[in-house]
Amino acid sequence: MMFTRFFPLWVSLCAFLALIKPELFTWFAGPWITYGLGGIMLGMGLTLNWSDFTQVVKTPWWVAFGMLLQFTLMPLLGWALGILFELPPFFAVGLILVACCPGGTASNVIAYLAKANVALSVAMTTCSTLGAIILTPILTTSLSGSYLEIDAWGLFYSTLEVVLLPVSLGVILNQYFPKFTQKIVPYSPPIAVLLIVLIVASIIGQGKEIILSSGLNLLAAIMCLHFFGFLMGYIFSAIVFKDSSVSKTIAIEVGMQNSGLGAVLARENFINPATAIPSALSSLVHSIYGSIFVSIVKEKKEV
Repeated sequence: MMFTRFFPLWVSLCAFLALIKPELFTWFAGPWITYGLGGIMLGMGLTLNWSDFTQVVKTPWWVAFGMLLQFTLMPLLGWALGILFELPPFFAVGLILVACCPGGTASNVIAYLAKANVALSVAMTTCSTLGAIILTPILTTSLSGSYLEIDAWGLFYSTLEVVLLPVSLGVILNQYFPKFTQKIVPYSPPIAVLLIVLIVASIIGQGKEIILSSGLNLLAAIMCLHFFGFLMGYIFSAIVFKDSSVSKTIAIEVGMQNSGLGAVLARENFINPATAIPSALSSLVHSIYGSIFVSIVKEKKEV
C-alpha cells in the first residue's frame, strides 16, 4: 500500500508540523499513547501464526545472532553515546531505553522494500519483541544506574502490558478466527503507520521547547546510534554468514528500534516527560535511514 511505503515521509512531515503547531498532535496524549502502541502490537500479532516460528527453527543462528547484536551492540552504543555527547540524565536514560528496545514493526516494511529476507525479519522482530519483556527492563536498569534509580519491575510490567498481551491476543485471534483476521490484516500496516506517526508527533509537540533549546546534541547522538546500528549490523553479519540477504535483514532489524515502545515505557515509568523525547526522535531518524538504506540497496542491484 502506497500510504505504508511513504512511512518515513509521514513521520518527518508530522514531526516538523508538531514543532510549528504542537496543538495539532498534543491531543494524542496520556493513555492514548499507550492504547496506540497496544494497537500496533495487536496488529503485529494478527499477522502472525505458529508457522511463522518455523523460520526460527530453520535458521536459529540467523535469528540468534541478530538478537545478540540487538541486545548488546545497541544498548552499549546508547550508553556510550550518552556519555560522549554529555547528555543530561533524562535524555541519556531515554537514549539508553530506546537502544534497549526490540526491533520495530517498521523494520518489516523496510525489509520488504529492500528485497531482504522478510520471513527472517518477521521472525527476528517477533523474537526480539518477546525477549524484550525481560531484556529491555534489565538492560535499561543496568546501564542507567549511574544516572538515576529505575523501577525495573515497573518497566517489566509495562512491557508485559503493552507487548505480550496485545501480541498474544493477535496470534490467538489469527489462530481461531482466521476469516475475521483475514479481513482486518490488510489494514494493520497503514493503521500502525498512522499510530506511530501520532505517537511521535505528539511527544515532539509536547517537548517542543526543550527540543529546540537543547536537542541538537541529542539528535546527533540518535543519528550516530542508528547509523552504527545499520553499519555494524551489516558488517558483522556479512563477516559471519557471508549472505547479502541475511546481512541486509539483520542490519535493518538492528538499526531500527521499536521507538513507540520506548516512548510508552518512558512516559509510564519516568517523572520527567522529556525522557520520551529520544524515542520520538529515534523513530524519525531510523525511518529516514531505512529509506536511504533501501535506495542504496536498489542502486547496487541496478548496477
